[in-house]
Amino acid sequence: MIKLKSIILPLLLLLLSTVVYSQTASLADYLEIAVQNNPGLKAEFLNYQASLQKIPQAGAIPDPQLEMGFYVKPMNILDGSQLADFTLMQMFPWFGTRKLARVEANYMANMAFEKFRESRDNLYLAVYTKWFLLCSLQQKLTSSQENKQYLEQLKSLAIRKYSSPVSTASGSTTGSTASTTSEVIALSGGMAAMSTMNTSTGSGGNSGTEISKMDGNMNSISAGMSEVLRLQLEIVELETSIESFRSEIEAEKAKFNTLLNRPTNSGVSVPDNFEKISYLLNVDKAMELIEQQNPMLGMLKQEANAYKAKQEMDKQMSYPMLGVGFQYSVLKKRMDMGIPVTAMNGMDMVMPMLSVSIPVYRNKYKSQQKEGQLRWQSSKEQFSETFNMLKAELIQTKHLLDNANRQIDLLEKQTTIATSTYRLVVKEYSTGKSDLTTVIQLQRQLLDYRLRKSDAISTYNTLVATAQRLISVIENN
Repeated sequence: MIKLKSIILPLLLLLLSTVVYSQTASLADYLEIAVQNNPGLKAEFLNYQASLQKIPQAGAIPDPQLEMGFYVKPMNILDGSQLADFTLMQMFPWFGTRKLARVEANYMANMAFEKFRESRDNLYLAVYTKWFLLCSLQQKLTSSQENKQYLEQLKSLAIRKYSSPVSTASGSTTGSTASTTSEVIALSGGMAAMSTMNTSTGSGGNSGTEISKMDGNMNSISAGMSEVLRLQLEIVELETSIESFRSEIEAEKAKFNTLLNRPTNSGVSVPDNFEKISYLLNVDKAMELIEQQNPMLGMLKQEANAYKAKQEMDKQMSYPMLGVGFQYSVLKKRMDMGIPVTAMNGMDMVMPMLSVSIPVYRNKYKSQQKEGQLRWQSSKEQFSETFNMLKAELIQTKHLLDNANRQIDLLEKQTTIATSTYRLVVKEYSTGKSDLTTVIQLQRQLLDYRLRKSDAISTYNTLVATAQRLISVIENN
């Protein structure tokens, strides 16, 4: 199983880079870059590869032992003079011990692989979260820019509205009033002089009537100028918000690039518009998938299996170890009065050997087996505890998803109604049936709905990513 994983894992990484929640091709590219470049994920993958190297180590037999002894003064024996002894011994664990050691190492390597999967899913979630935040900020920037255009149009409308020609009492045109903002300011500044002229002339006569009409025109121009300035204040405030959004987008792009292990000033392509992901969370089905596929639970499963295998291995270790070897003795011929003592005089000797370890001290073996059993039980309890926490998190995510979905629906309805109302109020304002305050209030309300909708969509999509991380399922949307 481990060998198969090590062979197909590079291909698996490429397949996993397919977008789970992608709405644009660029997000798929960024996910692939993150998988290939993120140093934390690389570290976990290297740790998994290192764990694979533990398997042949665990299944290896002990190294053979070679003992060599030399006699400073040859020892005479019946068949000659003994010069040196060479002893080679190979020990073997009890039958099945090596297999159980490999099984334990295999489970430990599986644990490392599940940890790698957990790091990969967390990396995906981090990329998705930053991506949806960037999309939300870009949407807010676009909405603010559109709102600025609306205010500019209102400003032009206000200037045109109060820059129409002024008619005299006889019906003839006395001249055009200011058609630009500078002219309106000049006329507003001359209101005090006109008031003085009216006082000095007194009542009666055509001069008083004309001055009264001019006062009315000047009051109208002054009111129009105040509306233009109010709109200018709204525009200036909105320009500040736009610059703030741009600055925040650049900061979030830098954070996004750190997840991809790229220079912070690298370009990131963000769409101007993004929509809510179409997703239906079935809690019962999701809980089954969590139990089967969640990497945190997978780690605990493999850990419990490893402790179970270690417990069996410790039991095997309490049995004797067997050793097989031989001893080789180097002999020199021994002469007695020039005549060999025996026919085998001077012939080297080879002696087969068998060795058996005697595990007399049983307490340490019993303690090892008890330790393995307790750790196995601990892993089972941790599995239950983690599963309960994941189920609670899934239910909470479902609740937040429903709330976010309801919020999006509400804001869509409010935006639609506010847009229609805004158009009607603007028409009324252009004909003098409505005041500027009502228009500005509706304009602010409409922008607020759009900004809140961007946040709600970002929250909803991030919660979808959170649910998918719990399940650890890759899907194409």
